[in-house]
Amino acid sequence: MMVMTAKVDKKKIAAVLVGIVAVVAALVLLFGGEKQETPTASTVGSNDDRVEFLESFGWEVVTSPVESGQVRIPAAEGEVFLRYNSLQKSMGYDLSPFAGKTVMRYVYTVKNFPGATEPVYATVLISNNRVIGGDVTDTSADGVMQTFQKPKG
Repeated sequence: MMVMTAKVDKKKIAAVLVGIVAVVAALVLLFGGEKQETPTASTVGSNDDRVEFLESFGWEVVTSPVESGQVRIPAAEGEVFLRYNSLQKSMGYDLSPFAGKTVMRYVYTVKNFPGATEPVYATVLISNNRVIGGDVTDTSADGVMQTFQKPKG
């Protein structure tokens, strides 16, 4: 049987620990000192909150949703999900954690979409009173689905 011992200088260990804490604190101050609110942090517990959320992007909407109800987010591996989630990711959202889960969907009529000749709808997806995604869709023949950001023009 072999026994090994080592003499450790407690002052050196304390100095190393203080150095590590100082480096971590510096990194937090440099990269995380000012917490920025992510899109998923938007709390929308009421209809007024959802309307205000859409207005923050420059949209004027009819204040009552034309449709609301639960919707199931499709499985993450499907092509439709991947394309739609790509749009979500471009806004800072990610529906992957919600794949296969049921969330609330609220659809509002947009009144000020530039050049619209057909109805335009803003869809907001909500889980636990937080925006987790959505889109603005122009239903005209040439219309597109886009991010919440209002186009210029």
